[in-house]
Amino acid sequence: MSALSPRSSVAGKAATAVSVAVVMLAGIWVSGGRITNDFGVSVALIALWMTLAAVGCALVAWRRPGLRAPVIGAYLLTAVVAGGYLARSIFIDDVVNERVVRVTPRADLLARGTFEPVAHSATGTATAIRTVGGKRVLTLTSFEVSNGPDLRVYLVAGPARDESEVDEFEDLGALKGNRGNQQYDLPRQLDLDRYTTVVIWCRAFSVNFARAPLT
Repeated sequence: MSALSPRSSVAGKAATAVSVAVVMLAGIWVSGGRITNDFGVSVALIALWMTLAAVGCALVAWRRPGLRAPVIGAYLLTAVVAGGYLARSIFIDDVVNERVVRVTPRADLLARGTFEPVAHSATGTATAIRTVGGKRVLTLTSFEVSNGPDLRVYLVAGPARDESEVDEFEDLGALKGNRGNQQYDLPRQLDLDRYTTVVIWCRAFSVNFARAPLT
């Protein structure tokens, strides 16, 4: 039996590294966002998964010395990138201060609500406004919520008191900042009599951070 060529050996090591990274990221996605909607439990499950992955990689590296470098390297790189992303989004505030539309005699108030916590603390006001030109916008003012990964602004049909009630929604886009004034365009055909609750949704962990019922 002939030995593997250098080219096939390099390709095999590269495939191994990619496989390790894919498995680790899939495990983070499942443990963090698919098993539970509790943010704290999700973080604990991710930590457990990373520990188990480290043990698995160590065993492979011990049994297959030729794969030691790609396995350990892929684990460390994935752990640093994923851990850095999660840590940054949780512990560092994103502050914005946009110039937002205000209610005036020429800009009509459509609906307004105050943010209240669901899974995390939140304060501020959500206001739907029709501008002079007929455009509709949603503003978040005096706004603050706990930061987290992949936060989105949803308009939900229903009260959205927990994750089970965030079913029918309109995604207005990524949250621009977890602190500060900001503004989002409302789709022209969106029915504000049906979509009555603003929700700050963590798409990575499927968690309802906070809500503002509009009236």
